[in-house]
Amino acid sequence: MLIAIVQIPGLERSEEDAIRAARTSAPTYTQLPGLMSKYYLNGENGGGGVYFWASREEADAWYNADWADMIERRFGARPTLTYYENYVVLDNVSNELRVNGVAELLGAPKAPA
Repeated sequence: MLIAIVQIPGLERSEEDAIRAARTSAPTYTQLPGLMSKYYLNGENGGGGVYFWASREEADAWYNADWADMIERRFGARPTLTYYENYVVLDNVSNELRVNGVAELLGAPKAPA
């Protein structure tokens, strides 16, 4: 799995505006080949997203040569894009450690909070 972190400086929005913008843009991302999930980011350092991709090739198809220019035109700031390979996920909700997508059960499940 590949994680892409997109940061757009100066894009902090109110919670209401951030939710509205996410709802508006979500349909764009629902059909992207290889995109498994997206977390929308909002804070004093700007906005952006954390994207979970099935492969680098599929991410590269989205973040093509025109992508950064489009984001800059839309938001008035040039985005940064950082890729990370991901091999291990700790999931405390399902009490799993996933290594290359294969789940391993951890100790006793935690009681709900």
